[in-house]
Amino acid sequence: MSNPNPPPLSLSILGVEPLDEFICEIADFVHYMIMTRPDFGGADAKVEVEAKVGVLRDKMSGRRLALPVLVETILVPESIDLRFESNMSKNTHKHYNELLNQLKISSSQPGHPSSPLEYAHRYLIDSFYPSDSRERIRVTKDEKTGELVECVRKIRLKDLNIFSPKRAADWRISVNLEVPVPQPSGTPTHTRRKDRISYSHEEFSIDLTQVTSTASGGGAPEVLHELELEISRPSLLLSTAMKRGDLNVPEHERSAFDELIRAFVNNARILVRNAGDGWQP
Repeated sequence: MSNPNPPPLSLSILGVEPLDEFICEIADFVHYMIMTRPDFGGADAKVEVEAKVGVLRDKMSGRRLALPVLVETILVPESIDLRFESNMSKNTHKHYNELLNQLKISSSQPGHPSSPLEYAHRYLIDSFYPSDSRERIRVTKDEKTGELVECVRKIRLKDLNIFSPKRAADWRISVNLEVPVPQPSGTPTHTRRKDRISYSHEEFSIDLTQVTSTASGGGAPEVLHELELEISRPSLLLSTAMKRGDLNVPEHERSAFDELIRAFVNNARILVRNAGDGWQP
C-alpha cells in the first residue's frame, strides 16, 4: 500500500541543487567585465551594472527578434545584427508606476515577505558635451535647485542581451564605467530632462523615467519612457567580485557576488514578466 504522505523529495540524487547555468553565465559575464575593466579614473571611477527592459529588434527588418527557442535565452554577444529599443508606451509606463506604487505600500505592511521599498521622485537635467574621446561628458543637475549631481564620462564596456519569447519585452544587462571629470564649459550638444521615479529595495534601485531630449539646434523634442534596474552600491559590487571563489575567505564571502547577481537577475525577470501587453509606444 502506498504511503499517502510520502517524504519530501530530495533536490537531486546528490541532495543538492545543480548550479543555475543562466544565472552563472550572467555572473561570469559581469565578473569578467569588472576584473578586466580599463584603468580609467583610478579609485574614483565607478562600475555600473544595470538591466534595461526593452525589445530586441532585427536591424534589417525592424521587427522584434524571432528565434527557435521557447524560453528566455542569453544571446552570444555580437552574434546577431540587432538593436535594443528601451522605449515603452505611456500605458506600460503607467502600468509599472501603479504596480511599483502598490508594491511600495504592501511591502511596508506587517507580514510582507520582503523588505520595504523606498521611493523618491526627482527631476534631473542632463547636458552633454563633447570630450577628447569617443564618449561624451554628461553633466547632471537637479532641475529644482540647480545643484550639480554628477559630472562623468560614461564608458560602455559591454552588453548582454536576453531574449524572452514568452514575454512582451526582452532585457539587456550593461556593464559601464563612470569616470568623474571636471565640469566643461561651452554649449552642450543636447540636453534631456528626466522625470524619474526611483524605487530602492535592499541593494537595488528601479528607475522609471520619462526622458525628454532636445538637440541644441532646435527641432521637436523626443519623449521616451524607460525602465531600468541597477545595483546601487558599486563598492559592494567590487568588494564581492574580488572575493568571488577565494578559498582563503569564508564561504559566505566568496559566494556573496553570485548571490548579489542572483537577486539582480530575479528582480529583472520579475520586471520583464510584469510588462503586460501593449509594450510598444
